[in-house]
Amino acid sequence: MSIKHTFKATVNWDINEGESTQNPRMFSRNHEVVIANKVSPLQVSAAKTFRGDDRLYNPEDLLLSALTSCHMMSYLYVCAQHKIEVLNYIDQSEGDLEVESSGSGSFKIVRLKPVITIKDETKKELALSLHQKANELCFIANSCNFPISHEAIILVK
Repeated sequence: MSIKHTFKATVNWDINEGESTQNPRMFSRNHEVVIANKVSPLQVSAAKTFRGDDRLYNPEDLLLSALTSCHMMSYLYVCAQHKIEVLNYIDQSEGDLEVESSGSGSFKIVRLKPVITIKDETKKELALSLHQKANELCFIANSCNFPISHEAIILVK
């Protein structure tokens, strides 16, 4: 039996004076994503490569951050199940997007590169192996059609 959860987001975009959607170079990609009951809206644009404002979040950033964040939360969950005390978790993940000459594209791989500090030296190998279980539990990873690699490092303090 499964349980369905629905998440909603609203995108707001307006044309600015002097812009035209008739020409792909002549309109702003900047917009706002509002999620009900959240602290504040996200200011979003396209990536700079795609004529966006590089000071703002872009969909590619948000996909990568969602995957990285979901993996971390799944990992902390499985560590708690195995009584592994995690002291610190830092992930500097990377994702490769390939764009075709037609303009379509997709992510080809995401590399998660977490550096995790745990308390107990005897659980170091187990802590490393739990990334696979975390990946299996991660809702976002389960929704992706590209490989996700785990290049984890476990430190002990």
